[in-house]
This record gives sequence, structure tokens and C-alpha cells, in this order.
Amino acid sequence: MRALIAHTRRSIEAEFGDIDPAMSHAALDHASQVARYADIQRRYSAAAETHRLWRDIFTGLGFNAAEVFHDRLHLRLQPHQNPDRAVPRSRFTSTVAFHRDTWGSNLYAQVNWWAPVWPITAGRSVALYPGLWARPLANTSRDYDLAATIERGRKEGRTALAADDLIPHLKQDVSGEETRAVVIEPGDMLLFSGAHAHAGVPNRTGLTRISLETRTLWLPDVKAGRSAPNIDGEAAWMAPGWFRRPSDGARLCEVLGVDHLAPYDGHGRSLTG
Repeated sequence: MRALIAHTRRSIEAEFGDIDPAMSHAALDHASQVARYADIQRRYSAAAETHRLWRDIFTGLGFNAAEVFHDRLHLRLQPHQNPDRAVPRSRFTSTVAFHRDTWGSNLYAQVNWWAPVWPITAGRSVALYPGLWARPLANTSRDYDLAATIERGRKEGRTALAADDLIPHLKQDVSGEETRAVVIEPGDMLLFSGAHAHAGVPNRTGLTRISLETRTLWLPDVKAGRSAPNIDGEAAWMAPGWFRRPSDGARLCEVLGVDHLAPYDGHGRSLTG
């Protein structure tokens, strides 16, 4: 983790030059933020060193590199936003709204990985809703069309999609529920089930939050159907094509012999039947 954090800091500082990354929101207007953050994220996620260091973390924790599959190795920059100044919602600058990842993936063995690159506070973090683990919530997963969203991104470009386009949405009020904003140090890693309700904390701290994230599936879990329960996901498909094997880059859907977007059986169990 120390090596990954050091690599990430070097990469970001090289990208910004004389601009303090934590103050990049003050140095760039909104359109420039969207374009700059998108380019930085793309190059970071594609870098061979980024992939090598994440692979070392997976194998260092005991995963066989042939059995663990990961989603995009994502770098997220969440700028400070003035609540009195409305700006368009972009997937590269917006706070991620309340959701369960499983509303979008229907993969209930999924584990989320999240880590800060520079120190954070409770006002510049991610929040979990532990009391909602087993409580069904009204959401838009039944009507969410991932295939259409992917196609739109291909036609219009990644920066054309708003953050809200990428995930199903909550349809009820949870403002009174307990939240736990996670504060960990650079070098620490938060891991939690993709079925946990969570959201980005709206950033009013005056500093841009910079963090790392990915999602994983362990092949033996997928094949055996070991997973969190599905209590409120209603999408008609699963998304095994999002996940690649670090040893050779093979997609999980190819290894299992299923489609990139596979039909969902309604139970969240094994992709292989």
C-alpha cells in the first residue's frame, strides 16, 4: 500500500505540475476540471505500474492472481463544491450519490476497495449506512438500462455522462438513518461488500479529495454462489464483463463462458448455474 500511494502521488503531482492537487478545484473552472480529471484518471488507470502495484496487493493478501478479478483501477478526484453555486453534475467531479453497487452489477460476491491518497476528514470521505444492510429500499434498478448507458458513452464520450447516469437511484428518504463517514490514513484500505448502502460525503472542506478504488470478485465464490443476499436489486442482468483477471487481463465473462452482460436469475447466485 505504501508503494501504491507513493506511485499515485507521484503520478498526480506530475500531472498537475505547479498546481497543488488538493487545490486544483480553485485553479480550474468546472469545464477544465472535468477534462483534466478525466485525462488524469484515464492515464493513471492504464499505467502498467498501477496494475503491477494493485496486483501485488491482491497477491500479498493471499489471492491467487488467476482467481481474483477486478474492475477498473479507479482514481477519483472529488473537488470542494460550494453549496450555493450550482454546477453541472459530471462523473469526473460529482459526489457519488447513495446506492448499493449491486443495484448496478447484480454481482453479490463483489467486494469494494477504497483508499485515500492524501489525509482525509469525515467531511471529505465515503459514508456507509450499516443499518440498511438487510432493509429493502425503493430504487430504480428495475428500469436501469446499463447497455444503453454504455452505448451512449461510446457515442458521446465519457465526459458526456453525468455521475447520476451511471448508477440506479434511491427512491425514498433515508436522511434520518445512521451514517458512518470512514476516516482512515493513506496506506490503509477500506473493504466492504458491494451490497452495503453507501455514498460520497458532500465535500465542503475547501480541499479536493483524492482516493483510489476498485471492486473485486473471487472466482471460487462466484462459482460456488457464495455471496451477500439480494434484498432489493431488480435489474435484469449481471455485469461480469466489468471484471478482469490481473494475471492475464482475461474478462470474467470469458472465463465463465457467459455474455458481457449476462441474464440475471433473480437470486444473485452462481453465474455458472
